[in-house]
Amino acid sequence: MAKEEAVGVEGKVIERMRNSRFRVELKGGHLVLAYVAGKIRYQSRRIVEGDTVGVMLSPYDLTQGRIVYCVKA
Repeated sequence: MAKEEAVGVEGKVIERMRNSRFRVELKGGHLVLAYVAGKIRYQSRRIVEGDTVGVMLSPYDLTQGRIVYCVKA
């Protein structure tokens, strides 16, 4: 059985939470809880409220995601 592909969307960080988690509002107004991918953490990029980020969502759970890139506001 093939592995399901992740869904990539863009959103805006609206709240910074503990443990490197962020509340992200997607283009359609949907809110997700996202964590920082290891690639961004390795590069020591700082993500603040108002930044536009790319989020990968699993097709099984659309309420949680992983931040894979960041565009500074």
